[in-house]
Amino acid sequence: MRHIALTTAMIASAVATPLAAQNRIDGQSTDAPELAAYGDLPVGVRQIELLNKDQIDILSVDPAGDGSDELPRYDRPLTVEMWYPAAEGATGETSFNTFLRDGTTEVTLEGRAMRDAAPAESTDPFPLLLMSHGYPGNRFLMSHLAENLASKGYVVASIDHTDSTYRTQAAFGSTLVNRSLDQLFVLEQMAQMNDDKTSDLAGLIDANNTGLLGYSMGGYGAIVTAGGGVTETSVAYPWGGPQGTLGIHQAGSETHEALPDPRIKTAIAIGPWGMNTGFWDAEGLAGIEIPMLFIAGSEDATSLYEDGVRKIWEGATSVDRALLTFDGGGHNTVAPIPAPEESFYFNERLGFNVSEHYIDAVWDSVFMNNVGQHFVTSWLDVELKGEAEKSAYLDLLDIGGEGVWSVNEDGTFREDHTYWKGFGEGTAEGLRYEVLAASPTPVPLPASAWLLGLALGGLGAMRRRRVTKT
Repeated sequence: MRHIALTTAMIASAVATPLAAQNRIDGQSTDAPELAAYGDLPVGVRQIELLNKDQIDILSVDPAGDGSDELPRYDRPLTVEMWYPAAEGATGETSFNTFLRDGTTEVTLEGRAMRDAAPAESTDPFPLLLMSHGYPGNRFLMSHLAENLASKGYVVASIDHTDSTYRTQAAFGSTLVNRSLDQLFVLEQMAQMNDDKTSDLAGLIDANNTGLLGYSMGGYGAIVTAGGGVTETSVAYPWGGPQGTLGIHQAGSETHEALPDPRIKTAIAIGPWGMNTGFWDAEGLAGIEIPMLFIAGSEDATSLYEDGVRKIWEGATSVDRALLTFDGGGHNTVAPIPAPEESFYFNERLGFNVSEHYIDAVWDSVFMNNVGQHFVTSWLDVELKGEAEKSAYLDLLDIGGEGVWSVNEDGTFREDHTYWKGFGEGTAEGLRYEVLAASPTPVPLPASAWLLGLALGGLGAMRRRRVTKT
């Protein structure tokens, strides 16, 4: 495994590296798996301001109210960062500004996407990926993954969830209620943008072929959007949605039954939060309707692993799903950008070193992100692009380190070679990739069918008795 230690000496050393000093998000480890590499397409990026009108204003709802009063409403603002394939020869600024976890320190990051570049001229639209950060987070937290995917032929819409960003962090109930609503609203806006003949993005976005990727609370939202209804117990939490407002996502409710959108074909949840605090049970998780990839660290202290992410994966029984595990990894597995150099300081208000929001105690951030890019690429290429050949990158031994590395002198693989496809020798150590197939609950037959079955069974028994007598 790629280890780092969170000591003062190592932190200072990390800051001194050229990659950290430049705050680059596009790092590629020398050991990166094959599909982590950037694609052939130039990438553009632009900011979009949206307004979701007439939404429940969760922050203005009186938690002590009895529910008899009409709930306050407002027009909910959402900022979206969109990465997309750009035109050949396009130009634009490749650095961008964002805020650290402290919500006050503005930093400059460097990637490959060109600000406001002209979009690609393509006769075929590109699949859409909706991206949803944690609580708190922001639309740039997974920018390393967003621009990587855009270079491979995806349009990525990363949402700044109001009341959930570093600078707007507010009541948790807003996050619980609004995550799925935000995701679906942005999906519809992307679809309308694609259909707008006056837009230079017209025809670029295949919203009918959409994936959803969420980290932590974004993963919670992805599960809800995918059909995973929450429990009655979680709806009643006093620290949750005030006055039962989370009930719109309760399993079995009419509102939640109507929530999943057929345009979303698959979802990826990184360290999804919620199982650890009773937000799902067997009924709720069985409601998930689309194939899902889960990614987690085995030492996730926020969402938990055995009693958290892994239980969600096991409980999504109605669909095919996979779980990628980083042994020893924590809650920051795969999702955050490499820690900006300005983040390596202790913040008195937060009570921790800000860099801890980005780094992992065991795994190197760049290599970890590359593994994530590799698996997300192969998963989406199969699910959204229908590239069946990419399934070979997902047909793996459960434990990466148990694969046999066996090559001929000319570099070709021998028949007994079982190492993970796309990984170099020794680089799958500490990784696990497990798959479960859908096992939907049998639909009960109507009484008439049972009676018919009994009647036919009786006739069969009589026929067997007659044969025996002759």
